[in-house]
Amino acid sequence: MTDHPHTTILPFNGKAPVIHPSAFIAPGCRIIGDVEIGPDVSIWYNCVIRADVNHIRIGARTNIQDGSIVHCDSPGEGSPIEGWPTIIGEDVLIGHMAMIHGCVLRDRAFVGMGAIVLSGCIVESDGMLAAGALLSPGKTVPHRQLWAGRPARYMRDLPDAALADMREGVDHYVQNGKAHKRAVGAAGTRPQG
Repeated sequence: MTDHPHTTILPFNGKAPVIHPSAFIAPGCRIIGDVEIGPDVSIWYNCVIRADVNHIRIGARTNIQDGSIVHCDSPGEGSPIEGWPTIIGEDVLIGHMAMIHGCVLRDRAFVGMGAIVLSGCIVESDGMLAAGALLSPGKTVPHRQLWAGRPARYMRDLPDAALADMREGVDHYVQNGKAHKRAVGAAGTRPQG
């Protein structure tokens, strides 16, 4: 976690973010409301995680890359009585400038750069949504499948090598997050400008 002056961590409606001390929250992030962030998570520069109308949970070792937006959805017509919280499991990779909204990303899911996951969607464990894809409301990317396009549709099954690459990506981001956390901490001890 960081208390960097360019990071906003705000309570909303009596709910404050709960962030594990080992997580890296980059400068420029905005984390608001009923958010829980697990161990060794990395939230990269200029992400917004806003849990003002429901809750957001982010599991251990997940990374949410630069410029991404994570929101949730309130109860309303066509939604379940509890609305659509956003539940992100462990070891999830979310690429730069993704939009994650009122959905479930199970452990080891992958969401590519610039992809959009809408309310009621699920990306199953080891499922992959390609860069730039749009997953329409209520759709599910099954285990070990790659979906791509706007709207996203099934492309192919994922080979073992792709899953191994995703595991390596998780490990890389855990280590890179630790390195950035040290760099941000060191920069905070020096005069700026």
